[in-house]
Amino acid sequence: MLTGIIRRIFWCISVCATLFLLQAYLSAQETNPTRSTFSGSTLDNKIKEKIASFKGKVSLFAKNLDTGETYAIGADDRVRTASTIKLAVMVEAFARVAEGKAKWTDELVLTKTARYGGSGVLPELADGLRLTLRDAVNLMMVISDNIATNLVLDYLSTDAVNTRMDSLGFKQIRILRRVGSGGESREGKEPDNKRFGLGVATPREMVNLMEKLERGEVISAAASKEMIELLKREQGRYAIGRSLWTLPMASKYGALDHLRSAVGIIYAEKGRIAMAITCDEMPDVIWSVDNPAYLLMSDLSVLLVKGLSR
Repeated sequence: MLTGIIRRIFWCISVCATLFLLQAYLSAQETNPTRSTFSGSTLDNKIKEKIASFKGKVSLFAKNLDTGETYAIGADDRVRTASTIKLAVMVEAFARVAEGKAKWTDELVLTKTARYGGSGVLPELADGLRLTLRDAVNLMMVISDNIATNLVLDYLSTDAVNTRMDSLGFKQIRILRRVGSGGESREGKEPDNKRFGLGVATPREMVNLMEKLERGEVISAAASKEMIELLKREQGRYAIGRSLWTLPMASKYGALDHLRSAVGIIYAEKGRIAMAITCDEMPDVIWSVDNPAYLLMSDLSVLLVKGLSR
């Protein structure tokens, strides 16, 4: 009799514990949308459903760097890069220093010829300001400073940036000129490339560049790690990873009147998800953090992290 009662007590405790754990799991899924996964076909349906109502053209490529699983829509489209091309400029600067052909302490001087509006703090500062190469690269990547970018490009040259991309196996990532005008590269002088403005790339190659950086395969393991850490300090999280504040991210985004672009790696619990998303041909000019493309890329990044995590 006593044995039966004890068995019933243990059975009740076991059932209650199971129900408690189930409730805790379901609550975790509700509060963290990246914890659960779904099939590739479901991912495709959900992404296409999101894109269907967007006014503009979307090109994207994403890859789980731990499993190799990918997702693509227009991954090999040649797209306008806006400021995401600054990734290539950063790589050339780090390579030049690693080769001993430049020093981070080399001095760059702010002049009228480098001036251009848009993002950054240097438009507010006076001509004659002296910056180190490292300071200018940091401004270029962390706050996307356009004048700092031009100072770095004047020091490195656009052709050198493209030659470096070639040496790394990237045939589509190309900077075409300085920010605004001037300093055209050889590719920038080609008539068919004029439509791309500052730079051109494909989402697939941008993700491949991020993957090489993450794996320590660009210049050296130490230099690659330093570049990834710099990308983790980008200010502003308007697009990919916007709602995933608990997850670390290395990124670079760009914006033009009718375009938004973002490249990055989101460090999720079940994989490092690299992605490049370009939204172009938007009919309206909306300079707001709630631009429809930013909101779309935010939603897409959640779906990609959830769908490619295994």
